[in-house]
Amino acid sequence: MTDVRDELLQLRAALERHNHLYYVLDQPEISDAEYDRLFRRLVEIERAHPDWVTPDSPSQRVGAPPLEAFTSVTHRAPMLSLANAFAAEELRAFDARLKRLLERDEGADLEYVAELKLDGLAVSLVYESGVLTTGATRGDGTTGENVTLNLRTLRSIPLRLTVANPPPVFEARGEALMFREAFAELNRARAEAEEPLFANPRNAAAGAIRQLDSAVTASRRLGFFAYAVGFTQGVAWARHTEALEFLKAAGLPANPHTQPCRGIEQVVEFCTDWQERRHTLPYEIDGVVVKLDSLALQDQAGTVSRSPRWAIAYKFPAEQQRTRLRAVEFNVGRTGALTPVALMDPVLVAGSTVSRATLHNEDEIRRKDVRAGDTVVIQKAGDVIPEVVEVVLSERTGAEQEIVFPTQCPSCGAEVCRPEGEAVARCTGAACPAQAQQQLEHFVSRGAMDLDGVGPALIEQLLAARLVKDAADL
Repeated sequence: MTDVRDELLQLRAALERHNHLYYVLDQPEISDAEYDRLFRRLVEIERAHPDWVTPDSPSQRVGAPPLEAFTSVTHRAPMLSLANAFAAEELRAFDARLKRLLERDEGADLEYVAELKLDGLAVSLVYESGVLTTGATRGDGTTGENVTLNLRTLRSIPLRLTVANPPPVFEARGEALMFREAFAELNRARAEAEEPLFANPRNAAAGAIRQLDSAVTASRRLGFFAYAVGFTQGVAWARHTEALEFLKAAGLPANPHTQPCRGIEQVVEFCTDWQERRHTLPYEIDGVVVKLDSLALQDQAGTVSRSPRWAIAYKFPAEQQRTRLRAVEFNVGRTGALTPVALMDPVLVAGSTVSRATLHNEDEIRRKDVRAGDTVVIQKAGDVIPEVVEVVLSERTGAEQEIVFPTQCPSCGAEVCRPEGEAVARCTGAACPAQAQQQLEHFVSRGAMDLDGVGPALIEQLLAARLVKDAADL
């Protein structure tokens, strides 16, 4: 029995080591087949001795039985939000405010740390005596959701810290995110299954972390980067950069592109550089986080409202591109609202190909004087939703055609009415197929009844066969 127990401990140590080599250091030493062999042997031993299973076993990464609901977690130290800067001058103003607050000479250089602002979901990992005990979302900064079972499925998160004599309590904070390749694969699979596609990797990562079934989270191939230390006992540092080094020594992945900066001009240079290079990364970023390196100066600067005075988020401006607007189609929503959608020549914007963009409503079209055939400037609002910003009037040839709002619903042919004082035109049909489709899609969605296996394609088939006409028929 002792020999089997020793083998179990050796298997756990070996699997965690190979997880770290593969998912954190990108330096695998064994084949996938050999890893699978070790893992199967671990599971075999634990099935024979279920009382030997512990929360930090690699077998616990594959997903536990589904939960009925998440419980709440109160953060021992608040997870603060950051103030934003959108231009280099705003970064310089932030630097000047700090110097006044800390009573430093205007010509003195403060020491900062510049970090890529990862576009995912902020989470907290609490380790007790080196073992991961609680994983939580940021929530409102004070209270988050307990997603421990889901975070255990992320291979880049160690279930046990890899330092000798770990602190009694240690909280690591970071970002759970989905890499571009995993996001593309996920959406390909959803398209084949005729399921709604995720708009971007951030939404996909957040949805995966908030799954009640951790097996779904395990299947989504999420990554993780640690960027800060939260509530901790038994260990302290003088600088943020020292805390980052401890995170790496403890087996937690820290982003390799973090850079110490002496003075705000080095920060500005870092931001400008990564604004140009952002799409070369295998994951999405939407800016740069700038922090004072000295923890003593952070304490001295303090916080205001729910944001630290010692840190700021530089947000990249929305990336814009030109393309040709070929035509406009009108989509009917579940309330009957008609939304004009621009159909355009495909163009790469903020890392993805865009061929459709919302035109919002008739007033917006008239205000921007958008016409079919125009060359238009588009961007992603918040780097997510494509929208038409303006028309390039100098490109007009005279062949462009005015966009005319329909007077009859494109789905059911009923009258389209725009009440006085409202911006939205609506279909008045009582039995509009498009409205019924959208209403049923909303009813079965995750934010409503969350009915598995009932997607847009099935709803369309049921409506076409006249087997359902409203939610009561489901």
